[in-house]
Amino acid sequence: MLALSANGHLPKADYALFADTGWEPRSVYQHLDRLEKEIAAPAGIPVLRVSSGNIRADALDPAHRFASMPLYILNEDGKQGMTRRQCTGEYKIKPIKRQIRELLGYPYPRRIPKDVFVEQWVGISTDEFHRAKDADVRYMRNRHPLIDIGWSRTDCIAYLTSIGFADTPKSSCLGCPFHGNAQWRHIRDTSPTEWEDVVAFDAAIRSGNARASAGGNPLLGQAFLHRSRVPLDQAPIDHVTAAEWAALQQGPAEHTAVLEQLEKGVADGCSPWACRGDAEAVQDDFGLAS
Repeated sequence: MLALSANGHLPKADYALFADTGWEPRSVYQHLDRLEKEIAAPAGIPVLRVSSGNIRADALDPAHRFASMPLYILNEDGKQGMTRRQCTGEYKIKPIKRQIRELLGYPYPRRIPKDVFVEQWVGISTDEFHRAKDADVRYMRNRHPLIDIGWSRTDCIAYLTSIGFADTPKSSCLGCPFHGNAQWRHIRDTSPTEWEDVVAFDAAIRSGNARASAGGNPLLGQAFLHRSRVPLDQAPIDHVTAAEWAALQQGPAEHTAVLEQLEKGVADGCSPWACRGDAEAVQDDFGLAS
């Protein structure tokens, strides 16, 4: 959308906002730098980076209130579950709303008049039209330009390729539990330093929330980044487990859907107003959220 706006295919945007969780892959930050330099700046569109802190550091800080990530849980009785997902609201939606209020001239707690609002563009394509929804506050009105112009994900990729951005990476936390095996392998095989980082984080969150543990309320079980609920550096990211293989025998359609989730993670992206974890997580027999 930023490129379409900068190149005159969409109206010129006043601002572009990036909600920084503080723990994006290095490739995402490099891509953002390039977008700002080559696309936004020449068009006169300011790119504002907003943040509520570093999600990795906050999770491990016993003195910091932490908005939980959707970690996979193995309870003491062997039952499986997931922690609540609060990270999108805290680290993406909250800082964006704060910045928008400031741009409007009504920082919190000032009341915003009824006739003052922003038109906010959300990058949902026609493949994912079911994720398009209105904002939950009156001073923000969501619009979905990619749906308006009838563009699918394939159209977006073709356009990015045509302007030299074929290698656009997916934005999500480096250690997001919603990663599929392909994403975990990519980190391991292409960025040893980042792989070491997520493996260390996975080990550090085994007891759950650092603040809760320090306050005498440790997790009754163990927390993991990978759905297999084993340490990340031991997780079966190169093959299908026996339980997964059994599930794949259900039939052709089920086989394809399950295999795709195992490899690619939950299909939907993780933008602030369309996070793949917005729906309540429901666990199937081997820990896939749907």
